[in-house]
Amino acid sequence: MFKINKALQEMLPVAKCRFNFGVPIPRHSYGRNPSLALSINSSFKPFKLFPSVGRPISTSSIQVQSTDQEIVIALGSNVGNRIQNFNEALRLMKNYGVTVTRHGCLYETEPAYVTDQPKFLNSAIRGITKLNPHDLLTVLKQIEAELGRTSGIRYGPRPIDLDILFYGNLRVNSEILTVPHERIWERPFVLAPLMDLLGSCVENDTVATWHSFANCKNGLFDVWDKLGGESLIGKEGIKRVLPLGDQLIDWSKKTHVMGILNLTPDSFSDGGKFLEAGDAVSHFRSLISEGADIVDIGAQSTRPFAERLTVDQELDRLIPVLDEIIKIPESKGIILSVDTFYADVAAEAVNRGVHVVNDVSGGTLDPKILSVVADLGVPFITMHMRGDPSTMQNCNNLHYGDVCKEVALELYQRLCAAELAGIPLWRIVADPGIGFSKNTEHNMELISNLPIVRREIEKVSLGASHVPFLVGPSRKRFLVEICGKIDPLARDPATVAAVTGGILGGANVIRVHNVGFGVDAAKVCDALLKHRRKADK
Repeated sequence: MFKINKALQEMLPVAKCRFNFGVPIPRHSYGRNPSLALSINSSFKPFKLFPSVGRPISTSSIQVQSTDQEIVIALGSNVGNRIQNFNEALRLMKNYGVTVTRHGCLYETEPAYVTDQPKFLNSAIRGITKLNPHDLLTVLKQIEAELGRTSGIRYGPRPIDLDILFYGNLRVNSEILTVPHERIWERPFVLAPLMDLLGSCVENDTVATWHSFANCKNGLFDVWDKLGGESLIGKEGIKRVLPLGDQLIDWSKKTHVMGILNLTPDSFSDGGKFLEAGDAVSHFRSLISEGADIVDIGAQSTRPFAERLTVDQELDRLIPVLDEIIKIPESKGIILSVDTFYADVAAEAVNRGVHVVNDVSGGTLDPKILSVVADLGVPFITMHMRGDPSTMQNCNNLHYGDVCKEVALELYQRLCAAELAGIPLWRIVADPGIGFSKNTEHNMELISNLPIVRREIEKVSLGASHVPFLVGPSRKRFLVEICGKIDPLARDPATVAAVTGGILGGANVIRVHNVGFGVDAAKVCDALLKHRRKADK
């Protein structure tokens, strides 16, 4: 088992783990050895880097790196449209030579040091660049200026703040730049998103070096734990949020209930009931009156063996109903979701007022949807499914060795694809895909073991393990095999039992046909979880 407190050369090559990212390393095995870190120090002109790197570099003229360097940059904003500031900063980083590979979650935090100012949004990104450290600093300062930052009081209000936390294996100490950033170790609002960019296994020597900088036995994990760790989230002036329109949603406060509005003639539960706009609007009003937080509107059936519509056919069903729903007063304040795997349908729906895109394929059926959603700036629900609705239940797609581990890996791969396309982690919701490419045993295993799915994802990304989870077992066929109820409406009590298991296992959103039953189940589960947390203190 590798240990960080051994010399770097003893760690190479770093083997791949079961997720093809790295070997899991027990948290107790982290340590520090300064020999892991290369250095740039302004007191030597010229000077040499760590001998294994080779050529001398002068701080007055550091050349562009010959290879990509992995970096971590912290983001903060508390002036203007904070989310838009983040989005623009990410866009400009890409233009200036930074490729973002991973995002932290989004945190709303109380201001530190200078407390008489608005709350901040904080996050961090992990990326690669060929820019040398000082040129990277110049780029970040240019982005800050372009977004309106001017000189002001230190730690005061700012539209954007961009800090280099780590740069490859280097330590940098010059008159204008210190890497690692000198105040990482005391700031929960920096450490929380930084931890999101790591996994509980160390995937490469660069990440091992970042841990070594902490000067603690267990690396950055120890630093985070000493500050309070995950127990800080939701209190102590820091909460994890998901941006939704003009709102910041804290998913930990309650279980959100998503009602289903199918505009299809062939859906297994209610196909054909809401094809006319009047009937659909009436059902929408009913879902709202029963307490739905979100309404998921779908015009394409994704039941097993369903025939696929074209984009135009789907839009012909969707748009007349959507336009009527947007007009009615009851739609104000309700989160609208479109259930589609087509990029063009997603774009049209969002442009007409929809807030969330829900793709059962996670971008596999129309890969263009990922970049489209990235540009639209809305949350993206990515679901696990193998194949498509016409093939998802064949023998090959139903073959699992360990369903929780394999679903976790494949779901994480879809999250990664979304991030690389430009959808920040803070806009992603994960759905393990109950009933899609699963048999009854698989569905029950997933519902009863959601914490295992999160833990498997945590091995490669702590941040991805924190995204909201959605479960949607409502009236699905596997419940027939358990309860024997042929009529889909008669499966509502079984649905309540299934979503209860999901909520108690950590689901943040439940997708149901019978919203009244779902709301009651969510309220009881939330009360039970609150009681459990009190008992654990």
